Amino acid sequence: SPLCSFARPAPPPQSGWERLRELWRRDERQRLPEETVNMAKGAFTGGLAGWLYGGLPAFRRARAAFVSGSHGELFQNRAHALQSAHQAGLRGFIRYGWRWSWRVATFVTIFNMVSTGLSVYRNKTTISNFASAGAFTGALFRMHLGLQGLAGGFLFGAAFGIPAGGLLMGVQSLAGESLQEKRVRERRELYEQKLAEWQSRLNVTEVLGETESSTQGGLETDSKRI
Repeated sequence: SPLCSFARPAPPPQSGWERLRELWRRDERQRLPEETVNMAKGAFTGGLAGWLYGGLPAFRRARAAFVSGSHGELFQNRAHALQSAHQAGLRGFIRYGWRWSWRVATFVTIFNMVSTGLSVYRNKTTISNFASAGAFTGALFRMHLGLQGLAGGFLFGAAFGIPAGGLLMGVQSLAGESLQEKRVRERRELYEQKLAEWQSRLNVTEVLGETESSTQGGLETDSKRI
């Protein structure tokens, strides 16, 4: 039957779990969802910011410590002394920068995953999503310190999540819609486009089927006359 020649396009995901699964699926062009790409960008930016935050002060401290502790050492020339001081600073930059980098990157990644997951699951972006994500991430990072550390991390994370979420929502509002609203709109528009294309193909198939039936009927009539 012509009606069964093409499968009707699947509607946009209706449940929260279906929307969450979509976060890790590539589209027809093999592109990941914008939310997933933003999480990766956030992890990289957080790692870079953490490295600079921990590395630059460590560079200055290590360089100063080398200079103050090397008065009795002999150097070939001034350039050699400066090079040795910079190498000491660079070692401090790498060592302490890395310590801060992976911690900040991990914190930002977990925070973004939880806040994005809540927004996608609930199908709306609210400040409570960011507060909950911050509280969860802060508690996770401090749970090794016992109940007191868990409570402190929870409060710190919530206090971090509220202004961070407000800032992100403010930036998104400048574009006229939140990332979640944009995602919903794009899903709806894509579904409507696919539905229109499906209906168009279906109509063409029906017309071709009717034409083929008419042609076969005419041939049968002609053969009977002969």
